[in-house]
Amino acid sequence: MSENLQVNSNQDASEEYTFSVNDLAVYPAHGVGRIEAVETRTIGGEKQSFYIMRILENDMVIMIPTQNVESVGLREVIRKGDVSQVYAILGEKEIPPDNQTWNRRYRDYMEKIKTGSLFEVAGVFRDLYLLKVTKDLSFGERKLLDTAQTLLLKELSIAKSCTEEVIMSEIESLLES
Repeated sequence: MSENLQVNSNQDASEEYTFSVNDLAVYPAHGVGRIEAVETRTIGGEKQSFYIMRILENDMVIMIPTQNVESVGLREVIRKGDVSQVYAILGEKEIPPDNQTWNRRYRDYMEKIKTGSLFEVAGVFRDLYLLKVTKDLSFGERKLLDTAQTLLLKELSIAKSCTEEVIMSEIESLLES
């Protein structure tokens, strides 16, 4: 492979970026990360700009082409004012009975998590949390519940500027009331 790869930090074209270095952003299904750099790389003779983002939860580093921000679903952390809407979703008790098989439910929930919407993630968490009260979750569903919980706690704690423990106790009181 003789592809020419050249790396240089680029601050000249910063007007095309929606995020800046040190901004927090949410990458669908991975959670909140910090933009560590904006770089221009020459790949196959074409210059492309990338966000270099480190996911807070697990230190994974993701390179996101700046022109693909919208298509990959990279977005800002929700505003504090939107937290009440997430809590309203978590507090909904009128959930229609789910007669799907566990693998169909798993696929549906995974699609919702992949959207990157915290509102969808909240619905998945609520449904699985309440479902586990009435039946045993499959291994895949337990993993999805953990993923949804991690995504919710991290973003809500950042939005509200408090600890994940405080958020979890607020969520549990919503779900158990």
